[in-house]
Amino acid sequence: MRRLAAFACLIAAVPASAQRPPVFNPAAAYVTAGQDEAGYRAWLAAATWRPVYVKAFDDWLAAQEIAGIVPTWQLLRTASMWRDCGAEPFEVPPSDQWPHLVETLHYVRDHVIPVVGPVEAVSVYRNETLNKCAGGAKESAHRWLYALDMVPLRPTTRPALMRGLCAIHSWQGNGSAVGLGFYKGLRFHIDSKKFRKWGAALGDETEIGCPQVMAQIAAEAAASKAAIEARKVPPAVAPVPAPAPPADPLSPQ
Repeated sequence: MRRLAAFACLIAAVPASAQRPPVFNPAAAYVTAGQDEAGYRAWLAAATWRPVYVKAFDDWLAAQEIAGIVPTWQLLRTASMWRDCGAEPFEVPPSDQWPHLVETLHYVRDHVIPVVGPVEAVSVYRNETLNKCAGGAKESAHRWLYALDMVPLRPTTRPALMRGLCAIHSWQGNGSAVGLGFYKGLRFHIDSKKFRKWGAALGDETEIGCPQVMAQIAAEAAASKAAIEARKVPPAVAPVPAPAPPADPLSPQ
C-alpha cells in the first residue's frame, strides 16, 4: 500500500500536460480565434442575411453531391491573414464561382482523403482585395474558388505527407488539371485550375518539391529491389575436392 501511495504521489506531481500526449492539431498554426468554429457561429449570427446565403451554398453543394467532403463552414474560410487585412474571417463566394469548386472537391474526395485521411480546409475563397493584401498572385486559384488550402487531421509528418500527395499527383498528371503546392509545416494546396506543382522550405530550410520527392522514392525503390535480388542469389560455396580413389592392394608398395 505504501508503494502504491508513493506511486500516486509521483503521478500527481507530474503536470497534467506532461501526462497526456500532445494533441495533433496542425490547423492551429494557421487558424486564429475568430476563424475557428466558434468564430464562424458568431460571424453567422452577426447578420440576418448570412444564414440565407450559407443555406443556398450548402444546398448547392448537396445538389452537386459534394457536400460533407469538407464541412461547409470551413469552405467559407477566407485568408489566414484576414485580421491583418481588416477582412471578414468567412465569406460566401459569388454564386457564379461555385462550379469551380466541383472538380477540386472531387479530387480531394477521390484521391487526397484516401491517402492522407480527413482534412481541414484553412483557406478557400479570397476576394480580390483580400487576395492582394494577403500576398496572393493576381490570378490566384483562390481568387476564383478553384483552390483549397488544407491540413491533414490524421497524425503524419511533412515528408510522409509530401510523399503520399506527390505520388498521386504524379500518377494523375497526364490527364488531370490539378495544382498541388506545399507550404511550411503540414499545410498544402489543391486546385483544379491547371496542372502544376511547387514546394516550400522544410524545417532545415531546404527547398523541396515533388520532383525531388519522386526522385527519392524512385531511388529508394531501386535500392529495395536490388536488396531483394541480392537475397535471391545463393552464397558462393567453395568446391569440395573429390575423394582420392582407394589404393590397389595388388600394386607394389
